[in-house]
Amino acid sequence: MDVKDVSNTCKNIIDEVGQTIVGKRTVMHKTLIGFLANGNLLFEDFPGLAKTMMANCFADALGCDFKRIQFTPDLLPADITGSFVYDRNTGDFKMRKGPIFTNILLADEINRAPPKTQAALLEAMQERQTTIEGETHHMKPPFIVMATQNPIEYEGTYPLPEAQVDRFLMRLEVGYPSKKEEVEILLRRKERRTDEVFTNKVIDAPGLIEMQEVVENVHLDDDIKKYIVNIVHLTREHGQVEVGSSPRGSLALMKLGMANAAIRGRDYVVPDDVKFIAKEALAHRLVLKPGPAIKGVKTEGIISEILKEVPVPKVSRKK
Repeated sequence: MDVKDVSNTCKNIIDEVGQTIVGKRTVMHKTLIGFLANGNLLFEDFPGLAKTMMANCFADALGCDFKRIQFTPDLLPADITGSFVYDRNTGDFKMRKGPIFTNILLADEINRAPPKTQAALLEAMQERQTTIEGETHHMKPPFIVMATQNPIEYEGTYPLPEAQVDRFLMRLEVGYPSKKEEVEILLRRKERRTDEVFTNKVIDAPGLIEMQEVVENVHLDDDIKKYIVNIVHLTREHGQVEVGSSPRGSLALMKLGMANAAIRGRDYVVPDDVKFIAKEALAHRLVLKPGPAIKGVKTEGIISEILKEVPVPKVSRKK
């Protein structure tokens, strides 16, 4: 498989998911970038905008094992990771694995559970493993967490700790559909005559792993690396930012830029690949100072300012 194969396969995946999700081609494109970059995805938006449905459709199209956890205030860490239970037939304690042992895990409304339960995902999201009763269990690749989150202004929610937010490779918003798209949503539902949707499998889990390996071979020019680092360093020096992005943000920009290049059929990264995904990769990693936060300054706007300020390198093609 090469980048052309990856590009064609990604187009087929987006077309297949697009049979259910009306419009939102850019959101689907960026979601697929996250899968190719082998990172965890956070969808933050209002209820009813098809965040969960999109996750389901991508899991089906990618042919991966999929499990969903509905996060609630009474959810316990063991409900996610699993635990050892006593077997009366053998007199031994046996491991009963939780839903975290899958390829794609949907943590639905993750901010409705308290921090102790949210933290049960931390080790798995970063290390691709989880520790239960002192015993380490590794996740079978691919392993990706897709989480949805309602805005924290809603009652009964718990803001995600900064350490956990930083473990999401990117944060995405779906947004409301246009009037035309919303009419199309109604038409498709009427034609289906059911609330259930069906998405055909385009590839399988080994195929996704192979595409991720192709992404790792995408060329990244030294000037592009410096461009990424310059962007991230400015987030730490911005006057309205209390805490800027860590090197994890630089790595995210690099991986996402390489994935975007592969989806577009190129084996090298250009500055536009970095710009295309910069807000999704960095905005959730910034902590604003109290003043700007109270005034409603958005971290996405700060990333836009930085992108305008950082000189764009001229060298973009593979030599």
